[in-house]
Formats: sequence, structure tokens, C-alpha cells
Amino acid sequence: MKTLVAIAVLLAVPGLASAQGKSCDDLKAEIAKKIEANGVKNYTLDIVDKDAQSDGKVVGTCGGGTKKIVYSRTAPSGDSSTTAAAPASGSSK
Repeated sequence: MKTLVAIAVLLAVPGLASAQGKSCDDLKAEIAKKIEANGVKNYTLDIVDKDAQSDGKVVGTCGGGTKKIVYSRTAPSGDSSTTAAAPASGSSK
């Protein structure tokens, strides 16, 4: 059992090293692909400094830990709630 754990750790180390070497744009593209594979269409992924305030969820880090990738849901482009007109003022009783 210990041998199996040791092998798993040794196999994981090169993967971690390659993940640190990825550019932010490459990592953002991989994350976008996974999000879209889950059927999500209305979202944004932003690359920001690690200390920047953000409203979304951090889904990755890049740039050697100096930047983070933030996921935010957006409203669908045809959402009627954002385009609804205000009721006319003369229609109230």
C-alpha cells in the first residue's frame, strides 16, 4: 500500500511542475473548456492580480501565484428582466 502511495506521489509531482509553468491564458482556456463542457454559456473569466478584490469565485491561479482567474456568471443576452420597460404612469387606478 505504501508503495502505491509513493508511486502516485511521484507521478503527480511532474504534473504540478507543469501546471506552474502554464501561462495564464492557457490555463484560462482550459478552465473555459471545462465550464462549457458542463453546459454553462453565460460567464466571464478574468485574470486579475492576486490581491485584487473580485465579486466572483477564484477558479485558478497562475503567473507563479501572482495572478488569479476569477469566474463570474452573467445574465443571458436575451434576458427579459434586463430589457423590461417601466409601466406607463397613466395606467394606474
